[in-house]
Amino acid sequence: MPLKGKKILLGITGGIAAYKMCSFVRLLVKAGAEVKVVMTPSAAKLVSPLTLSVLTNNDVVINMYPEHSDPENIETVSAGTWHIKYGLWADVFIIAPATANSIAKITCGISDNFLLSTVLACRCPVFFAPTMDVDMYNKPVTQENIKKLAGRGYMVIEPFYGELASGLFGMGKMAEPEIMFDVLKIHFEKKKDLKNKKVLITAGPTVEPIDAVRYISNYSSGKMGFDLARAADERGADVTLIAGPVNLETPNGIKRIDVKSSDEMYKAVIANLKGKDVVIMTAAVADFKPVNVPGNKIKKEDKNFNMNIELEKTTDILKAVGKNKKNFFLIGFALETDNGIPNAQKKLKEKNLDMIVLNNPKEEGAGFGTDTNVVSLIDKRSIKKLEKMTKYEAGNEILNYYLKKIK
Repeated sequence: MPLKGKKILLGITGGIAAYKMCSFVRLLVKAGAEVKVVMTPSAAKLVSPLTLSVLTNNDVVINMYPEHSDPENIETVSAGTWHIKYGLWADVFIIAPATANSIAKITCGISDNFLLSTVLACRCPVFFAPTMDVDMYNKPVTQENIKKLAGRGYMVIEPFYGELASGLFGMGKMAEPEIMFDVLKIHFEKKKDLKNKKVLITAGPTVEPIDAVRYISNYSSGKMGFDLARAADERGADVTLIAGPVNLETPNGIKRIDVKSSDEMYKAVIANLKGKDVVIMTAAVADFKPVNVPGNKIKKEDKNFNMNIELEKTTDILKAVGKNKKNFFLIGFALETDNGIPNAQKKLKEKNLDMIVLNNPKEEGAGFGTDTNVVSLIDKRSIKKLEKMTKYEAGNEILNYYLKKIK
């Protein structure tokens, strides 16, 4: 039983679907899981904390500090540092129902109740099941918040279309307890097929200074590399992530090294190669950098200022790693707008790669800044074109391909 002995922290916010959590808790307990519940004060008005306490055989935590008057007449647990203890205790934290309000607060890092404080303190995977009326769900700000959390590594249990509490029909109906139960079961059934593997991943752009305040860079968001890192970590790998300047949060459990220029990335890569089993170079490293970089800002009024910037080639990090490859599997990335496969195959050979991932930013759903990608996995003997999928899914496909090749 995948859930037997697992520590499940259930966070209930103030959605009408809160009453369904009693059934969800019974499923978890019956499967052998240990369950603890934290609630928002609004949720306590929709489902009985006493009932949940009896079902879990654990105290239910509602408030940050004890209150003398509780509607259920049970002692509220004093928080103190309990939000930290709960966050460290759990194997998984699932927030269901997750209201628009709580989703927005989590997105912004607000922690004005016990449940939200625990979200910030936890180190385990976090799932959330959105539920709200159709117009609230469809608002751009709500969709942006859900998208941001998914981008940070939170797992979304998608709502369904159906009749809502308002009487309207539309998206926003929370997934049923049985579906959420299956989601957690699948999560714990995941193979840890990368256990004991040490993985090095590069991600994002580099910036090459022109003067003290300006630089040359590219549009890389780093999402592909970060999603690859998250996928590898979830499959049991020891992951080191070398990242250029990006606006992304580090997935839990991953060692992150921040760099800016191509020279800094080269040094970081070389310094972290030892002992690695697989090296995946997703970073969009600049091909050129200015030859002369003044220490001050270049002024438009400077008569000595030359509008022509002399450039020189940066160190080809991928080629350098391939040339000195020892006992690790090397995966490179190729972004090509024309003659993609021939160019990728040439790069595979010239840079001594074991595999290369090809993508074309002109394809719909691929390229910089998107949450999806369309890639081809190429080695010396085969080409596998993947359908459009999320970058996280593509990351898992890349890891599957790697494992298949080393067998």
